[in-house]
Amino acid sequence: MIERRLLLATTNPGKVRELRKLLRGLPLRIESLERYPEFGKYRETGKTFEENSRGKCLFYSRQYPGLVLAEDSGLEVKALGGQPGVYSARFSGPGANDQKNIQKLLKLLAAVPENQRQASFVCVASLGHQGRIMKIFRGRVRGLILFEPDGKNGFGYDPVFYYSPLRKTFARLRPEEKNRVSHRGRALAKVRRFLESYWQE
Repeated sequence: MIERRLLLATTNPGKVRELRKLLRGLPLRIESLERYPEFGKYRETGKTFEENSRGKCLFYSRQYPGLVLAEDSGLEVKALGGQPGVYSARFSGPGANDQKNIQKLLKLLAAVPENQRQASFVCVASLGHQGRIMKIFRGRVRGLILFEPDGKNGFGYDPVFYYSPLRKTFARLRPEEKNRVSHRGRALAKVRRFLESYWQE
């Protein structure tokens, strides 16, 4: 039986918080990369979310004794041909942060009318152990990009991503509301079900 430890292969504090909440209650110890600086940093070079997710998972699972969960996620905007995609976190170039990324996105979409601002948040999560991918999980949620930020919760592009069924941006949702409908929430619900059945075997 695999050791009951799970490494979250990310240094993004926002992602760590969300992932911990989504996996709360599972019979395993959840750790993040902050505890293991000696593992080094994986350089994302993939052209798809799945390539980055798999690569990250394999890189860290060769160094960690338990399970490794790596995910790559981002925003795809239809009017921009799917951008920023895998470059979501570094969209605005060197020194990129959430605010600069949002500013660049809104500038590019300035002339795009409301009915053509469709976008999707995408998440691909890979679960691995000792250099082997066990399973890959996917989640997607569709919305619209607003003309200006609205809300203070969440991180990334949440302030400009409007989710029509709840009539709010992701940055206006409480964490538990967002986790029920988000791309990461949908992917992690599948991870959770897999792990629950795995530990029962």
